[in-house]
Amino acid sequence: MTWLVWLLVVIGGVALIVWGAETFAEHLAVASVRFGISAFAMALLLAGAEPEELATAVVASLRGAPAIAFGDVIGANIAICLVAVGVGAWIAPLPFGPRVRRYALAGLPLGALAAWFAWDGKVGRIEALALVGAYMAFVATIWLIERQPPALGETAELAEAAGKPPGRVGRELGLVIAGVAAMAVGAMALVEGIRRLSGVESTQTKLGLTVVGFATAFELVVLAWSSARRGISEAVVAGVIGSFAYNVTMTLGAGALARPLAISDASSLHVAWVAMLAALVVVLIAAARATIRRPAGALLIGLYPIFLVVILVGV
Repeated sequence: MTWLVWLLVVIGGVALIVWGAETFAEHLAVASVRFGISAFAMALLLAGAEPEELATAVVASLRGAPAIAFGDVIGANIAICLVAVGVGAWIAPLPFGPRVRRYALAGLPLGALAAWFAWDGKVGRIEALALVGAYMAFVATIWLIERQPPALGETAELAEAAGKPPGRVGRELGLVIAGVAAMAVGAMALVEGIRRLSGVESTQTKLGLTVVGFATAFELVVLAWSSARRGISEAVVAGVIGSFAYNVTMTLGAGALARPLAISDASSLHVAWVAMLAALVVVLIAAARATIRRPAGALLIGLYPIFLVVILVGV
């Protein structure tokens, strides 16, 4: 029965992370608008922020579970590319113009840099600082090119926030704090549950790549689905795709800054790193005609179970 208890803890942790991330993003945007915080500050707070992935990676690192931290970054990015983009394209054609293509193309060298750093199974603090610096350079470059902050991840909430009626700032701020607390508690529950279910590094790697990766990417899957139903905008697609860059830089970097990451069997992640880069390449190929349509979306969704089988059987 002990394994059942910890399985319920994992499920509860996932639920807290998803609720916390959604609450944080939605109410931070509303609170900031009502506080009159500048667009610059808003961009720093929300541009590319994937707090659920970052919180999970940091907690996993601090709890001495580097395999879960690595798995979270790689698994979440694969779920973003194959499931989130695929689901969005299944609902409605996804625009993939020059702006989104820049985000996706920039993600490839950043992903390759992260894979190179982690190929030996280790990411130290110097490499972590390099990854964080690479993200800052990415944001600055996009900002200079587009004359506006990047639309990544939860920035999709900004447009909705600006149009909401006035309300109590204290309530919004309280919900922001509640969202952060929920993500922190959820991340601790998720990581501890995985650790208790398996103390074996190889199993933690597989669970990180599959269960944890999909769980922390789930909010973006929902974002793509709900936005597509409303008539998805290019900014939302950019937010989903651009989150790839955030995860391989800020999420991995934050985890390694909290505590240097090191696993004993580096080769257990080699296939996964290649699969992560390949997933983004497949998205770029699917978007060759500036739009990802339903057949391509179905292909992307269909590739995800294949990834799961390869990981669970072959890694």
